[in-house]
Amino acid sequence: MRVGIDATALPPKPVGAGTYTVNLIRALHSLDLGYDLIVFATQRGQDLIDLPDKRGFKWVVTPELNPAVRLVWEQVVFPFLVRKNKLDILHSLHYTKPIFLPCASVVTFHDMTFFLFPQLHTQAKRILFPLFIRISVRQADALIAVSEGTRQDSIRLLNLPPQKIYTTPLGASQEYQKITDPVLLEDMRRKYKLPTGFFLYTGLVEPRKNLPMLIRAYASLLDQGIKEKLVIVGRVGWMSDEIFKLADRLGLDKKVVFTGYIDQNDLPAIYNLASVFVYPTLYEGFGLPVLEAMACGTPVITSAVSSLPEIVGNAGVLLPPADEEALSSAMFRLMSDPVERKRLASLGLARAAQFTWQNTALETSKIYQMVAGGQS
Repeated sequence: MRVGIDATALPPKPVGAGTYTVNLIRALHSLDLGYDLIVFATQRGQDLIDLPDKRGFKWVVTPELNPAVRLVWEQVVFPFLVRKNKLDILHSLHYTKPIFLPCASVVTFHDMTFFLFPQLHTQAKRILFPLFIRISVRQADALIAVSEGTRQDSIRLLNLPPQKIYTTPLGASQEYQKITDPVLLEDMRRKYKLPTGFFLYTGLVEPRKNLPMLIRAYASLLDQGIKEKLVIVGRVGWMSDEIFKLADRLGLDKKVVFTGYIDQNDLPAIYNLASVFVYPTLYEGFGLPVLEAMACGTPVITSAVSSLPEIVGNAGVLLPPADEEALSSAMFRLMSDPVERKRLASLGLARAAQFTWQNTALETSKIYQMVAGGQS
């Protein structure tokens, strides 16, 4: 069997779906699969995933294209590459697949925000992605959802037969762990000019992550005597201007720290330095930052929506995403109670250990084999 992996959509600074792409391919590479794996990626993407050639594993370098042109290339050129490499299955990792394929196909859905929150996407994405997602639903031999929440949303919103879509939960990389080296932590603190104890958010800086409410909730804590800063880590996303303007309007320029994108290799230390991780997102296909924070032993406050309860379980504080007062109260309570922080940190470490990229790869490989069996 020859299985192709479409990693052509991997961005230069991966988060979310990009993190999934990198770690799924690395985990599949580490397994003795018993079949050939052919990965299609740009040279930059290949360098980012950073895997050596080995028997049964092959790279195919594709051109570097902007997202709109890549979608055209995917439909017009990619099928010829698939045929040339004699694939039995193509796994498209980012919602869309070529309409005309000479082989079976598997497609991964990361969330259903294009249907639930279209206003939070660019106009081009609002038009193109719902169309291609519906094509994937009709044509793919199997679909993968990164959480049970996303699977159920897909079934409900797309009138999808439940037996066609499978859940493969994501994992926290081994780098995300409790760090006990004080020198390393202090070096990271100095590198990013971070305070001694702080609230932390990591992820895209955009309204869908509910950052305006987080900033307002944090502002109310300052009137209650909380002195710790709020550190917001992540690259700027769609419609982010209002977030920066809100922080300025509330006079938080010295209290809210926007670091921008941080190298993935440094993130585990940043989680370890934080006192409390806060992630009040409106919706999450999986919510990797929450899992990563728990794996680092950082107590978590997040939203009781979509996939997050299945990740957090009883190992964090779950709140309604629209309840600003509840968020502020939870942040005050947790920052003021070191015993409770320690308890949640311990529960989070145990919970996060259940989610690994190797398990993701094993479950994904089972789907390939099932699809191959159905095609024979």
